[in-house]
Amino acid sequence: MNNSYMIVTDSCSDLTLKMVTDMKIDVVPLSVEIEGAFFKHYPDEREMSVKGFYDQLRDKKVAVTSLVNVGAYLEFFEEKLLQGKDILYIAFSSALSGSYQSSVIASKELNEKYPERKIIVVDSLSASMGQALLIWYAYSKQKEGLSIEDVAQWVEANKLNLCHLFTVDDLGTLRRGGRLSGAQALLGSLLKVKPVLHVTDEGKLVPIKKARGRKTSLQTIVDLMKDTIQDSKKQTIFISHGDDIEDAKYVGKLIEEQIGVKHIEYGFIGPVIGAHSGPRTIAVFFMGKQR
Repeated sequence: MNNSYMIVTDSCSDLTLKMVTDMKIDVVPLSVEIEGAFFKHYPDEREMSVKGFYDQLRDKKVAVTSLVNVGAYLEFFEEKLLQGKDILYIAFSSALSGSYQSSVIASKELNEKYPERKIIVVDSLSASMGQALLIWYAYSKQKEGLSIEDVAQWVEANKLNLCHLFTVDDLGTLRRGGRLSGAQALLGSLLKVKPVLHVTDEGKLVPIKKARGRKTSLQTIVDLMKDTIQDSKKQTIFISHGDDIEDAKYVGKLIEEQIGVKHIEYGFIGPVIGAHSGPRTIAVFFMGKQR
């Protein structure tokens, strides 16, 4: 284990508390506002439980997210530098948030202030447990003894092989968040259309299929995964969910039966991503030929 540097990230990674504890990853929290009440999302859910958050979404409340500002990053990074550690920060996709740019500005300022220390910022171009899976790989490389530069280089070289496939169940959340028109949401609900989306090489969320019905959308994820995954039986994959562990495990069972993988880890889609994707979203993350 190379202990000369720390791997850190933000709460959009949706790392489970066990993952954070086992890998000793520090997480900068992003904020969510629900009807005038603000809270930060921490892996230990100290300010709001994830289940409580989704209960509010089911009550048709609108959640609004905000980026991490430069000042918050300065404080977060400097604390680690003063411990005598270099920092590898693996950030939420720059295409989905301005937080990455804030972290770059803060890292440049602190690299000048502490020339004997080092901060490397990597844009994951990923979200939710896709970002978490990239961090898991980075931690594995750190355990092998790789330097901060070598791990950062590995992440940069492999991040576009990190595949995200997910389906959104609640079109109303997309409508209330301004990402879908009322007419589109109504038509989709009437036709029981469930969009299947992925994350592009640019880190953006893009629909790639439309499925009629919930079960069909979940099978579509598995079908798309079959076409892309490499060396499946050697892979640990992550599945995250918008407070629907039953369907998450249903997808996991389909994957085990139809594809076969080494191991599956499950976790929540946290409030920052869930504010836009809504309850019952199911997402699968793995390494593939391309996104």
